Amino acid sequence: MVRFLVICVLLFPVQLLFAQHQVEFKLRTFPQVQNFDSFYIAGNFNGWNPKGHESRFILNKQGIYSYSQKMPPGLYEYKITRGGWDKVECTGNGASIGNRQLKLGSDTVIFIDVEGWQDKFSLNGRKSTASSHVKIIAAPFYIPQLKRTRRIWIYLPDDYNASKKRYPVLYMNDGQNVFEDTTAYSGEWGVDEFLDSVKTTKCIVVAVDHGGDKRLNEYSPYDMEKFGKGEGRQYVDFMVKTLKRYIDKRYRTLPDRQNTFIAGSSMGGLISMYAILRYPKVFGGAGIFSPAFWVAPGIFDEIQAKGSKVRGNLFFYAGKKESETMVPLMIKAFGGMAAVSHARLQTLVRDDGKHNESAWRKEFPLFYDWILR
Repeated sequence: MVRFLVICVLLFPVQLLFAQHQVEFKLRTFPQVQNFDSFYIAGNFNGWNPKGHESRFILNKQGIYSYSQKMPPGLYEYKITRGGWDKVECTGNGASIGNRQLKLGSDTVIFIDVEGWQDKFSLNGRKSTASSHVKIIAAPFYIPQLKRTRRIWIYLPDDYNASKKRYPVLYMNDGQNVFEDTTAYSGEWGVDEFLDSVKTTKCIVVAVDHGGDKRLNEYSPYDMEKFGKGEGRQYVDFMVKTLKRYIDKRYRTLPDRQNTFIAGSSMGGLISMYAILRYPKVFGGAGIFSPAFWVAPGIFDEIQAKGSKVRGNLFFYAGKKESETMVPLMIKAFGGMAAVSHARLQTLVRDDGKHNESAWRKEFPLFYDWILR
């Protein structure tokens, strides 16, 4: 039944690839910036790359910044940046905004008005939303596998200091968006607020910031023709061989496979899928939210080759309003795992699901309850 469903769902998007529509994005108004600043478009059609050379707006002869691309019909989400998620567009008073949306069915010209830029607003005037149980382990935590540093966050359960218990550990990608609204580019997941409020099994959550313009590369296990060298293998090796060892040594964890999980969304969902395939004896569960499988089709070969070794729990989520291929590719991965492994699988598709933090925040409690049940 699963194989039949996969074939049926995949047929329709393939037909769409034959049609291409010209889309032109024009920056109509935006706050004053430095002369050397560049503008970029980041969306689900380019891996949410905030500084893609091919996605840079060009100043035309009419004095308007414009970006053009041919795309198949479908649902798209995007934002405007000045080269990083710390320089993403926001409201006129510095608040985060949701993703812009485009339902493409014909050649289109879109005029964009940017109210503000996130880096132009001081965080001192914004109230932190992180729970008192959230701490930063280190702002410059060294990643020897990639020779870079990264900020690492940790959430400790409310009874951690008053007990001698050991806890499961959930590792999460895109750490900027997990606990804190002032560092999130489109709202936070609210993981700390949820865990503070529940009476079920508590766990430690370790969140790793993404690498800005290195995010696409670090979260892709394979080289990409459009985005460059994949560094996902080194990133996952860091999670297991460096970060997990550090956490297990310094905190009261349950370090076995059954109590070690990983989760993320979009590119973070892709690398979470890869992590449990590469280290099936380390990770006992994965939350794969809105995975960017289209960026790395090699993941399906990986599932076929290594999926039989996975004995953990996999939770898949996607929304029908993300893109035309999001749900079919997720179901393809789900079907691939169902065919070769004995893993416990769960898939969830929302008719109104979009590609943003508010959607993932809504689904996180379902994932958490299921993964720790």
